[in-house]
Amino acid sequence: MAAIHTVTQGEHLSGIAHAYGFSDYRAIWNHPDNAALKQMRQNPNVLYPGDQVIIPDKNAREYGRPTDQKHSFILKTTPLTLQLKLGRIYDKPIASTPCELFLGLERVALTSDSQGKIVQEIAPTLAGARLVIKDQVTAKGRQVPFETELTLKIGYLDPVDELSGQVARLSNLGYYRSSLDEADAAEFQSAVEEFQCENGLNPPDGICGPITQAKLKQVHGC
Repeated sequence: MAAIHTVTQGEHLSGIAHAYGFSDYRAIWNHPDNAALKQMRQNPNVLYPGDQVIIPDKNAREYGRPTDQKHSFILKTTPLTLQLKLGRIYDKPIASTPCELFLGLERVALTSDSQGKIVQEIAPTLAGARLVIKDQVTAKGRQVPFETELTLKIGYLDPVDELSGQVARLSNLGYYRSSLDEADAAEFQSAVEEFQCENGLNPPDGICGPITQAKLKQVHGC
């Protein structure tokens, strides 16, 4: 019998599918009963607390094989990837820079590409990670090693039409500098105005309406 799963903060569909024994989240996402949710959220990894996901019954499959032989079965899955874009102020990428990504007890050595991007496959159960950027700064005419450590909360990005989702994206892009726990109205308006000015949205009124939301989603990447 189908079940109803109510989304909590930090959950995404890949993790939900894994918890219910589905190897591919698309079996849930593409189910007709979730059509309204899919249309509203568009991205299966950007859900909002309180969203309801219909968990359909799993289709059992039978395969006839001889009992006196060994047989191999390959489980097809859709991998979950963590995608980051590292940048400096004024949109300059942190390009070709070595990094260390800590995924629980696993440490992965990576190097950002020419656009500052990092892509790494992760487990659907992973809720957080830590990234150490092994950068360099110029001091007194010479290059000095400089490390920056970032804490990543996986699955916590809210939809862009929610205030929390707007604040998080503006923070990730360097426009909003206050705490994310409770949005500061004045800081938020200033951040929106700065974003609008730098992205050609006129007039820069500090209101994060549908046009600004769409641009924010585009610039942020999701």
